[in-house]
Amino acid sequence: MDFSNFLYLGQEAGLVILFVFLFLYDTFASENGKTQFQAIAVTLFAALTAFGLAESYCPFFQGGSETAFGGMFVRSDLTVFMKNILNVTTLMVFLQANGWLKSKETAVRQGEFYTITLITLLGMYLMISANNFMLLYIGMETASLPLACLCAYNKSNGKSAEAGVKYVFISALSSGIMLFGLSFLYGALGSFYYADMAANIVSTGFNELIIAGFVFFFAGLGFKLSLVPFHLWTADVYEGAPTSVTAYLSVASKGAAAFALIFALYEVFAPLQEVWINIIWWLTVITITLGNLFAIRQKDIKRFFAFSSISQAGYIMLGIIAGTTQGMIAMIFFVLVYLFSNMAAFGVISAVENKNGGDTRITAFNGLYKTNPRLALVMMLAVFSLGGIPTLAGFFSKFFIFMAAAQQGQYILVFIALLNTVVSLFYYLLIIKAMFIHEPESDAVGAFKNNSYNNASLLFCVAGLLVIGFISCIYSYIGTISFGIA
Repeated sequence: MDFSNFLYLGQEAGLVILFVFLFLYDTFASENGKTQFQAIAVTLFAALTAFGLAESYCPFFQGGSETAFGGMFVRSDLTVFMKNILNVTTLMVFLQANGWLKSKETAVRQGEFYTITLITLLGMYLMISANNFMLLYIGMETASLPLACLCAYNKSNGKSAEAGVKYVFISALSSGIMLFGLSFLYGALGSFYYADMAANIVSTGFNELIIAGFVFFFAGLGFKLSLVPFHLWTADVYEGAPTSVTAYLSVASKGAAAFALIFALYEVFAPLQEVWINIIWWLTVITITLGNLFAIRQKDIKRFFAFSSISQAGYIMLGIIAGTTQGMIAMIFFVLVYLFSNMAAFGVISAVENKNGGDTRITAFNGLYKTNPRLALVMMLAVFSLGGIPTLAGFFSKFFIFMAAAQQGQYILVFIALLNTVVSLFYYLLIIKAMFIHEPESDAVGAFKNNSYNNASLLFCVAGLLVIGFISCIYSYIGTISFGIA
């Protein structure tokens, strides 16, 4: 190992530099300088996001994958693309958090939100680029512990404090379960490197210790993905956490866990596919179904989208079950579209919540079309995309992921997923009914405006929802990336 290894840490190095700069600026800037902190933070992170996108086309990095730091860290076109998805998500969160961070309670510590979020993003980077289970675990912990701080950011709010405590306990539990499984795997295979572990499984065959290790490892990541039965924390944490943090949890955290899981499954546990494919099959069915059924019962919009995100996690697993390059492409494309759909929905929720003094009941959206028709239209596009209505990007993402699973003979699973899509359309229409048919509540009467930062994020998300389904270049670009899956 030499210093040339650091050349493959372009995005990570940029993130650390930005973190240090924002930390020092927040610490030493004058009161007048701190008023510009949000604009500076958003601008610099947008530049970092642009750098990540440009890195995908840098001739020095293109073609194949490279390992660094003794093979623990891998950099490839695929990992860069996945990190770019997380960057875009984080940028949308920063834009949508502007109105909330200007409130009296959070204005004096707005810098903490940006710096803590950047640390969690660094952990997700490590999860994606991990080629060794110890680096994966370090990345997961780096992402999880600061997220607990973000969940409890509104410390004077009882629900926010409760969300932080619950997330800490769940993170500790999932980490302990994962470490327990990794200890089994190390004892049976003698290594934490993906390639060495896969080779040892092939040469020695699998036994009960390896299977037990896999089950505990999968359960640890199942908590991060909110798969049933590891989902019980999701609704309470989503409801209590600040809305911008909830949006970050629902997209970035879930996406990083899904990317890390698919690498582990097909680079390490591919010889065990006949064992884990049945486990994941049943978990996918239960996750999609339970998520949809419980979403119908919710009265709070954030709990509503918590169960919606649980259901969407089940759809993500369809691409993993396919186990082919086509399934991988469909899964990544699904996460990309899910980014635009969910961030658009949470942008509207954030705007309505700021206007209504923190009210996140679904009834707070009654008559939204009369008070702010643009926000109502954005929410309509977002939920229709999540439901898979044709011509929107969500339709194409579901179509590709269903097609990938069907090509592998998973017709029953695809049929169950299609039935659940119909169920999801029913509860998504409850939001449409509230916005366009119900009359506004007495304390919500009167037109209101959204702030410019949130408007910029919503405009970007709507463009993605309307355009991404009709242009093949993004899906085709994902298809040109080397996946290493047969």
